[in-house]
Amino acid sequence: MVKNFILDTNVLIHDPLSIYSFQDNNVLIPLPVLEELDKLKRNPGNVGKSARDVIRELDKLREKGKLSEGVKLDSGGTLKVITLSREVKEHVDFLFEKYVDNWILVYTLHVKNSSKIPTFLVSKDINLRVKADSLGIPTQDYLSDRSELETLNPGYFETANIEKCDRASLYPNLYIDDRRRYYRFDGENFIELHKKIEAWGIKPRNREQFFAMDALLNDNIKLVSLIGIAGTGKTFITLACALQKAVTEQKYEKIIVARPLVAMGGKEIGYLPGSYEEKMRPWMAPIYDNLEYLFRIANMNMKEFMKKGILEIEALTYIRGRSIPNQLIIIDEAQNLTPHEVKTILTRAGENTKVVLLGDVYQIDTPYLDKNSNGLIYAATKFLNSSLAAHIVLIKGERSTLATEAANLL
Repeated sequence: MVKNFILDTNVLIHDPLSIYSFQDNNVLIPLPVLEELDKLKRNPGNVGKSARDVIRELDKLREKGKLSEGVKLDSGGTLKVITLSREVKEHVDFLFEKYVDNWILVYTLHVKNSSKIPTFLVSKDINLRVKADSLGIPTQDYLSDRSELETLNPGYFETANIEKCDRASLYPNLYIDDRRRYYRFDGENFIELHKKIEAWGIKPRNREQFFAMDALLNDNIKLVSLIGIAGTGKTFITLACALQKAVTEQKYEKIIVARPLVAMGGKEIGYLPGSYEEKMRPWMAPIYDNLEYLFRIANMNMKEFMKKGILEIEALTYIRGRSIPNQLIIIDEAQNLTPHEVKTILTRAGENTKVVLLGDVYQIDTPYLDKNSNGLIYAATKFLNSSLAAHIVLIKGERSTLATEAANLL
């Protein structure tokens, strides 16, 4: 049965191609949503880019017909921009005009009351969904790119007898512990791993770190996703392996370490005082802390090394659009990225480039993302059966007993 789906602005920002995800149903965009996109398009960060992408998609559809009358989509559905006059009977007194969210509720009420087709408001905003429910409006979260963390394999398992494993149920780069030896399944065979592994003077402290370091040092694995709470060592071992591959082995020309900058108080980094390096330092403090320790271990001067240009520490915003061959890219705090943003990063990877996604899915700072809808989980899930990727969940904290206990209890 055909349905009406009215999209909130945050759905379009979350996924600029979301208008194509509703199959043969009607996709309706209230005019106030376009006004919000117009304001957001000037933002310098990811939000601004997504707003511009949505506007471009809508402009392409104008070539097929009038948006006010409805344009047929390849999926079989229809997209339409809806407008209302001020005299609509659904104008509820407490829905003040200055609040765009409230106007979206008015639009949805009008469509719901004037159409025989079931109507749903689609929003990533939990509070708007609660307000809609109080007005009798059916709502949905945008779930097209949602993955379930609870069903995601941790990337390894333990068995008493590896010969009895059902290979049909396994996937490439899955790690196995048979209580005597470690193995990696390459898609056809079990590859026995030497238990001695080291990178930049760093050795794994537990089984999960061993599996992660094996994946990080394997040149055939082009995408590694590491998930773990604070203190599990995911950033530390990744940087150690990156230095090993780029500096010691010279496998890559450059290491790029980037983090999404979740704006403080709505301000992007450009509004902060100081030089670029001064602005970046607070955001990148965890990266610098780990690097300083690694360079002390290697008895090297970090400041002198940084002048060589082999290692770049960047805001994620500033690497968008670059062609990135022969480089090792580390994206820290990847749980704060949308699936669309992760796709943008991975599709920029050039020949002989490796990408590592790191994050703690229980510490998400980006509005409208959760542990099941963020880009880190999305990428790990979609690449699970790819021979180019490996995914490991780190469980045991190694920073200190206090840090581990705090992460578990607080």
